[in-house]
Amino acid sequence: MEKKLYTLLVYSENVPGILSQVSAVFTRQQVNIESINASAFSVSGIHKYTITAWSYEEEIKKITKLIERKIDVVKADYYLDDELFIHEIAIYKIATPALMANPEVSRVIRRSGARMLEVNPTYTTVQVAGLTDDVQDLYNKLNAFGCLLQYSRSGRVAVTRSTEEPLAEFLHKNKDI
Repeated sequence: MEKKLYTLLVYSENVPGILSQVSAVFTRQQVNIESINASAFSVSGIHKYTITAWSYEEEIKKITKLIERKIDVVKADYYLDDELFIHEIAIYKIATPALMANPEVSRVIRRSGARMLEVNPTYTTVQVAGLTDDVQDLYNKLNAFGCLLQYSRSGRVAVTRSTEEPLAEFLHKNKDI
């Protein structure tokens, strides 16, 4: 049995401290969170957390159940990548002199579908949006050129491939709660 990258979608009431409670579940199970993204959800008063972690299926099932037991959590589910539409964004700060001296750096940026946000004599900022592998691939290539000054990457934004929103389905089934 091998570890896989799981994405948890957690829906909770918008109350202070819930993110801390959710992350504490991972800490107690000794599972490291790879990325986390928190945002308001389309249902008023509900927030959505998109959390990624490398884990075993039995372990991630247990974590999901423990998270769902939290009083302010409405619903939690875990998914593999093929069950989701996934997107990330990254910003790379590159030394402009290195960019100008090596035309291959510019070609790599264009081929990746990235766009330049700012160019000045000291640095150039580049943004790419896409799959996790695309974001990481551009990082690896720019890093190999030795021109990377800074790098920042968002957590995942994800929606299921299901035709219905899992939370809407859950709320419909449990409207008497």
